[in-house]
Amino acid sequence: RCYNEGDYKGALKYLAKAAELGDVDAHHDLSLWYKGGRGVEKDKKKELYHMEEAAIAGHPYARYNLGCNEWDNGKYERAVNHFIIAANLGFDVSIKALKECYTKGNVSKEEFAAALRAYQAAVDAAKSPQREEAAKIDAIVRSKCR
Repeated sequence: RCYNEGDYKGALKYLAKAAELGDVDAHHDLSLWYKGGRGVEKDKKKELYHMEEAAIAGHPYARYNLGCNEWDNGKYERAVNHFIIAANLGFDVSIKALKECYTKGNVSKEEFAAALRAYQAAVDAAKSPQREEAAKIDAIVRSKCR
């Protein structure tokens, strides 16, 4: 609520408390805040701290972002490892990153195929009639909120 009302300091207080209590999404959100300077001063050290905490706890987008950070720093092997872990968690954007790594020669055909299989297995494991119904409801709500 604080964030939606433009009270970034209030939102930051609640996000920090949630992260302190182990909320994975709060860690991920804080990493993005510190990366972009949203409501706070940009701080690479805090950005990476919160990104790593979220990734370690299984947040796929945070894991992917760690891979992007490693890639930008020329640590391609580490980046690929992060992308593979994110793919294993069912994060589709990591597959696109791995495809690019494959075309650049940073990932073997076998590694890419294994990542694709793991990604598909994760996606299949997450399927259920309840999730499909929730996705339909979410789409309706989002279309009415525009």
